[in-house]
Amino acid sequence: MAGTTRRRFDPEFRTGAVRIVKETGKPVAHIARDLGINEYTLHNWVQMDRHANGQVDSGGGTLKESEQEELARLRREKAELVRELAREKAAWAKERAELEDERDDAPMLVKP
Repeated sequence: MAGTTRRRFDPEFRTGAVRIVKETGKPVAHIARDLGINEYTLHNWVQMDRHANGQVDSGGGTLKESEQEELARLRREKAELVRELAREKAAWAKERAELEDERDDAPMLVKP
């Protein structure tokens, strides 16, 4: 299969495409189709513009005090569950090894 050449877009085109997305409020996919570019490309340009302008959505920004307390509680709970799981896995591994040893030590019965 022959290699395809990658399309290059000048900064003015990128800026204009992002401006259209911001000003019209139309879905990125529609604007990308109208401009003849891949929707993911335009989406990336919009995201880069938001990041450059400090408008990156990092999951809601600052947490309220009650949310911070709940997050801390959930993290402690998760850590305890991880430790408990590790203990259980170790116990299971030990029990499995003991059962395998018992099986290996047991005499084999061979029918004539």
